[in-house]
Amino acid sequence: MRSSIPVIALVGAASAMPKIPFVTSKDIIPAPGAIAARQNACFVIGSTALPEEVADVAASLASTISCSSFATTIAGVPDVTSGTVTYSSVDFSRSSESPLQFALRNFATDDFVGSSNLQFFQDALNVYLATEVGIRSVGGNLAIKVPKFFLEMQVSRIQTAQGNPPTAPGLQVDHLRDKVLKNAGREDQALLDQVTFLATKLQ
Repeated sequence: MRSSIPVIALVGAASAMPKIPFVTSKDIIPAPGAIAARQNACFVIGSTALPEEVADVAASLASTISCSSFATTIAGVPDVTSGTVTYSSVDFSRSSESPLQFALRNFATDDFVGSSNLQFFQDALNVYLATEVGIRSVGGNLAIKVPKFFLEMQVSRIQTAQGNPPTAPGLQVDHLRDKVLKNAGREDQALLDQVTFLATKLQ
C-alpha cells in the first residue's frame, strides 16, 4: 500500500501559504462621479479617465444637456444643447479668430453688465462644459478651455452685477480672470488687457 503521509504533508503546506486575492478589472470600483458621468451623460463618449472634478461636472449636467443623434463637433463629441443654445452655434473652433478673440466678440455682456441675459450665458457655458468633458473623455486637445473660462468669468460678472455674486472661491471673477489669462498666454496682449479690464467692470 502507498503511504498517505506525503499527501497530508502537501495539503498542510498549501493551507499554510498566504492566499493572494485574484483581482480582475471588474473588482476595481471607479469613483461615484465617474460612474454617473459615463452612465448618464450622453456627451461622455470615450474611455479616458476623468478627473474627479470633471466627472462631477459631467454628472451635474447629465439631466440638463441633450445630445444630437447625428451631428458631432470637436473630437467627435455629439453636438450638445442646453436651453436654447446649441454648441455648434457658438463653436470657437469653426472661427478663423483665436479662441480669446472669438470669446470676446461672441460672449460680450451688455454695457450695463447687470442687464445681460444671464440664462443665455449660463446655457452657453453649459454646452462648453459638456463639450470639454466629451473631449477629455477621448483625450483630445483642450483649446476649448480659453472660451470656457471666459464664459465662466462672464457668468460670474453678471451674477455679481445682479446682486448675487458666487460664494465659491473658484467662481470669483478675479480667480476666473486669472484662469483665462493663464490658458490664453499666447494670445495678443491687447486681448489679454481686455480680459483684465472686464474683470474690473462689474456694473
